[in-house]
Amino acid sequence: MRIIAFGDIHMEYAGIENITGLSKADLVIVTGDFTNFGGKEDASTVLDAIQRINPKIYAVLGNMDQASVGDYLDELGINIHGKGIVLGDLGIFGVGGSNYTPFNTPTEFSEEELWDIVNKAYQYVTKAPIKVLISHTPPFNTTTDRIGSGIHAGSTAIRKFIEEKQPDFCFTGHIHESRGEDRIGRTVILNPGMLKDSGWIEFNRQDDDGSYIARLN
Repeated sequence: MRIIAFGDIHMEYAGIENITGLSKADLVIVTGDFTNFGGKEDASTVLDAIQRINPKIYAVLGNMDQASVGDYLDELGINIHGKGIVLGDLGIFGVGGSNYTPFNTPTEFSEEELWDIVNKAYQYVTKAPIKVLISHTPPFNTTTDRIGSGIHAGSTAIRKFIEEKQPDFCFTGHIHESRGEDRIGRTVILNPGMLKDSGWIEFNRQDDDGSYIARLN
C-alpha cells in the first residue's frame, strides 16, 4: 500500500507532475484548499488534472474552498469530510475547513463544530487497526500550526481529539509556513506545506513487518 497526500493547491496544480510515482500510488488524498475562494468549477479543474494522472482519490475541502466544493466531492463519491473509509487494515477519516480565521474564508467552523465533525468521521473507522486522520486544519500548539509571527493558530478541538483517540497518523495543511512533523502522544502529525513548493506526503506499508511509515517530501 502506497498513498500520496497533498493539499493547499490554490489552483497551482502544475506541481503534481513533480510528485514521484503519483500515477502508481494505490491512493491519492487531497487535504483541502483546491481553490482560492472558488467553487465547483475551479475544483473540477484541479481534480481533472490529478485524475488524469491517478483517478484513485479521496479528499476533504479546505477553508479556501466554497461549500459547493464539498458538494462536488460528494457527487464524485470521494468526500471524507465528516466521513471515513476502511481499506484493509487502514481507516482513513477526515475533517475539512478550518477553525475561525481573521480572513472570513468560505469554510470555517467553530471549535465545537470541528469536534462534532471529527468524531462523526471517526465512527466510520473505529474497528480499523491503523487510523489516519485527514484534517485540513492542524492541531493547536504543534510545529505544524505556527504562522509567520510565531503564533499557534491550529484547532484546539483537533488537538483534544488526537489526545483522546490517538490515531496513528494525522495529515494536515492549512498553515503553509508550518511545513513539518510533530507528535502528540503516539500520533505522528505531518504538514507538507503548499503543493507549489513541492510539498507532499508519502505513506507506505513496510513489507517486513506490516507497519506503516509516513514522510515528507
